[in-house]
Order: sequence, then C-alpha cells, then structure tokens
Amino acid sequence: MKEFKITYFFDEEHYIRRFIHIESQEKAEELIQSEREQYITFTDSRGIYHELHTSNVRVIQISEYHRVDKSKKTVN
Repeated sequence: MKEFKITYFFDEEHYIRRFIHIESQEKAEELIQSEREQYITFTDSRGIYHELHTSNVRVIQISEYHRVDKSKKTVN
C-alpha cells in the first residue's frame, strides 16, 4: 500500500488535507472521481472530524506522500 495526500482547496487560503492508503495513483484518482458531488467524511491526523460536500471544492490535488520519521535525529 502507498500513502497519498489529497488536498481539497476551497479558495486560495482555505484547504483541508486527507491521507489515504491505497494501491496506486490510479486507484486514488478513481476514489476521488467516485466521491464527486457527494458528502465525504474523514478524521485528519490531528483527530479532527471533517464532513464536506465535494461540489464545494474548487481544486483537488493528489500526490504520493513519503512520510518522514521526525523522531530520528540526524547527525551533521
């Protein structure tokens, strides 16, 4: 499974991010397309519940996300 970051932009300043685990970019795109014109719900990484209607979104971006382990210290 790969992790993808989906960003829903409402305008130039307001957006919501969602992370999903799915097999491929193509499957992520299919998921977003299947959610068109309907309510979706999810809880973000901060534990905040979101419910939004996708018709209110102006732009949706999907990108593969490579999580970085911030607990590891780097030596310079």
